[in-house]
Amino acid sequence: MEGRAWLQRWQTIMGKLRLVEDAADEQGLLVSLCSPQRPTVLGFVNAHAMNLVAGKADYWQALASADVLLRDGAGMAILLRRLGLAPGLNMNGTDFIPKLLAAFNGRRVAFWGTREPFLSEAAERCEARYGVHVVSRHDGFAEVDVYLGLARAQQPALIVLGMGMPKQEQLAARLAALDSPCLIVCGGAIVDFLGGKVTRAPQWIRRLNGEWVFRLFKEPKRLFSRYVVGNPLFLLRALRYARAPLRRVQ
Repeated sequence: MEGRAWLQRWQTIMGKLRLVEDAADEQGLLVSLCSPQRPTVLGFVNAHAMNLVAGKADYWQALASADVLLRDGAGMAILLRRLGLAPGLNMNGTDFIPKLLAAFNGRRVAFWGTREPFLSEAAERCEARYGVHVVSRHDGFAEVDVYLGLARAQQPALIVLGMGMPKQEQLAARLAALDSPCLIVCGGAIVDFLGGKVTRAPQWIRRLNGEWVFRLFKEPKRLFSRYVVGNPLFLLRALRYARAPLRRVQ
């Protein structure tokens, strides 16, 4: 396995993680995120993200620059418990971002990610369901300057990025340098979910923390490396990290 630099990277991310204790804490977070005083980046940290942090310094730097990082998934809960910490609520983006959209009712929103027709379908569904005003929609395959130009021209209050890791985190870091206050959300596959390209697992599977198995069954070729290879690798790293106090990582 790689050298010790990844331990320091993990330490940085774990130190920034915002653990949400309960429903009241989640509501307080929603309220604060809906009133950004400057460009504010919200990111989600799951096992795949931590594997990328270990292997890619540029991704680590982009993720670490986010203003709020939330715990996403059972893998991170395992890691936190190994560290003697209560993992709090599972703040996965697929559940939390729709709550954000509802809280941004009547405000200007941008969707950047996925492809047509799913992009337009996501925008139209969210306008109907959450009452947001979608002022910008663009696929997730343009150059960074295209999105920076759209942000300057449209000045959305909420930007939902659905480009996958690490592109969305790197773009979010660039968007954070703009002047207009807004919330920038690194949403992964959220636009695919909202647009009907990807379906959620049944509720009983989600309660068992098995949605990743459902997604792997649906897209085995694309997700094999992420889950079949990545999950055991994450657990091995989690064990090593838990046994390496910070004083020994310096």
